[in-house]
Amino acid sequence: MTVQEETQQVVGGGVGAGGSAAPDRSRLRRRGARGRPGTVRPGGAARGTLGGRWWVPWVFLAPALILFLYFKFIPMAQAISMSVQDVKPYLGNTWVGAANYSEILGSEGFRSAAWNTVVLAVGQTFGSMVLGFGLALLVEGQTRKLSFIRSAAFLPVVVPLAVVAELWRIMYHPTADGLMNQVIGLVGLGPSGFINHPDSSLASIVVTGIWRGAPYDMMIFLAGLAGIDRGLYEAATVDGASTRQRILHVTLPGLRSVFAILFVLAAVRGFRSFTEVFLLTNGGPNGSTEVVMTLIYKLGLEQNRLGVGSAGAVLLFAATLVLTVCVQLLRRRRAA
Repeated sequence: MTVQEETQQVVGGGVGAGGSAAPDRSRLRRRGARGRPGTVRPGGAARGTLGGRWWVPWVFLAPALILFLYFKFIPMAQAISMSVQDVKPYLGNTWVGAANYSEILGSEGFRSAAWNTVVLAVGQTFGSMVLGFGLALLVEGQTRKLSFIRSAAFLPVVVPLAVVAELWRIMYHPTADGLMNQVIGLVGLGPSGFINHPDSSLASIVVTGIWRGAPYDMMIFLAGLAGIDRGLYEAATVDGASTRQRILHVTLPGLRSVFAILFVLAAVRGFRSFTEVFLLTNGGPNGSTEVVMTLIYKLGLEQNRLGVGSAGAVLLFAATLVLTVCVQLLRRRRAA
């Protein structure tokens, strides 16, 4: 007998029996609560697809969280602790307070490395964003050919950075037979030393970073372009707007949040540049490409000054954190 038939029987029986339907209705309500999943019981939690087992998602997240804790957060805490100590492995550490910070901030090498880091981050950030935005406009669409082109353009991102650095090191060969020298020779420019000359080494690394970072920015721009209302483009076309005007007054305002996100990601990526600098120049020639990350590596692992190197790492983390917070505050202020 179904619930509906039983309800009709109870209602009919209650009318004939003179008021005995109330207990039967309550019994039906209890039975309905037991028979329908997802209902809320008095004094209990909602029964969902996990049967109230709130801990199940955390079980799946636990391996990743443990790895993050062991390889990221614990080393961060140790670096902060080491930055105020004179670290002597196997001999014991000595508390020195802010002496490590004073030493590294007063170092001419650190100031030069910090300036090179800012120049590298700014160049790579704006270069990759501009090139990525241009690529996104060119390959936007749903055709099969564009899908292949997008996949091919994204390849530099998935190639290991060590392979990218070695590839560009070969391309930057300083002789006239080098690939890049042959390319610039087509426009009448003489052979350049690229990474082997102090005046062009940092710019050469910036170009390498732009080449690798632009496809990543392109994919994020493509996701942002897909969210812009196509009716705005049609209305702008009807009003006689040119392609340039549609980009300035429709596309760029629609990608404002995307630009803010990419700015933070690209800036952090630029501040943390290490592998390409280490493999291409190792900070040379004559320190012209020395950045904070390579300086920290040399202080900590080559000169065994772990306390001073940790202080530099903490300063770099603080600068990245301040940049991220400032960008987020500006976004909220503009949104308000």
